[in-house]
Amino acid sequence: MRISYHENFKKALRDFSDTIKKKTKKQIGNLSKNLRHPSLHAKKYDEAQDIWQARVDKGVRMYFSIEGDTYFLLDIKKHNK
Repeated sequence: MRISYHENFKKALRDFSDTIKKKTKKQIGNLSKNLRHPSLHAKKYDEAQDIWQARVDKGVRMYFSIEGDTYFLLDIKKHNK
């Protein structure tokens, strides 16, 4: 699967620490290989808009959509626990 980055995702990622950036890169690699990778905990976030959520770490989630053979990374946010 291919990865495409929305400007919102790139802009939001800039505000995170280097540690989170490194974890994000690792999780994007996992996503590109296997949507069901256990560390991602990927699930549908918004059925109506077909948006998915995946875990970067305990406190950060990334949001994406799937179109054909491409994951479109839409946003990354702190997760409200």
